[in-house]
Amino acid sequence: MKNIIKTTDPQRAEKLQAFDRLLTIMDELRENCPWDKKQTMESLRHLTIEETYELADAILEGDMEEIKKELGDIMLHLVFYSKIGSEKEVFDVADVLNSICDKLIHRHPHIYGNEKAEDEETVKKNWEKLKLKEKGNLSVLGGVPKSLPAVIKAMRIQEKASGVGFDWENKEQVWQKVEEEIDELKEELGKEKQYLENKEKIMDEFGDILFSLINYSRFIEVNPEEALERTNKKFIKRFQFIEEQISKKGKSFGQMSLAEMDKYWNKAKEQKNED
Repeated sequence: MKNIIKTTDPQRAEKLQAFDRLLTIMDELRENCPWDKKQTMESLRHLTIEETYELADAILEGDMEEIKKELGDIMLHLVFYSKIGSEKEVFDVADVLNSICDKLIHRHPHIYGNEKAEDEETVKKNWEKLKLKEKGNLSVLGGVPKSLPAVIKAMRIQEKASGVGFDWENKEQVWQKVEEEIDELKEELGKEKQYLENKEKIMDEFGDILFSLINYSRFIEVNPEEALERTNKKFIKRFQFIEEQISKKGKSFGQMSLAEMDKYWNKAKEQKNED
């Protein structure tokens, strides 16, 4: 195995000192703060998820100062979990850090071993193969977290399947699948059945369309989660513009026709510097 290259970064000591400072503060809070003393891994879980979403928001906004703050919050949580682990005598922060270091070295045999990987795709395939072997999963998809949001879960499922060669050959084939799924939904919607009786099938076909669109996004290199969030932000901005215009006229939504609101919507679309 190749030796790990040690950095000569003159700021390394400062970085280690900052991390040591966080560890010290965590020890003090755990010992003296009533709130921190009370926390468990279970009680922190939902807070960690919230902090992760706040980081995601900051990244989408491109706000570097906010990204720095949110990374600090998440770093605190990682140290907090490690502190609780050490109290339970199951692991400490050194175990956590060494574990990820060992995993990175093992999963990069093209860097720390004798394997060759000249492109990103090969690296990803090797990573998934090693991961499957390490965890002893009976299924390639066994490592996909069950609690992932549906869009992200679909992305990961498709990436893992692709990693073992189960994938479309080109984007034209995928788009053809999207159109096929849309036609199947139209067929279900057009059947002479009561809606409630047919709702389950309609839901299945609608889900198939979404799954196929997410699949297509991989082939055109668009992150569907990010794309949808951009559209969410755009809608909110335009809708709030309508609210402002209606308020200026001293009216409410109930006093406006759809045609009038649509005019404001089109004006909102014309606004400069829109996301």
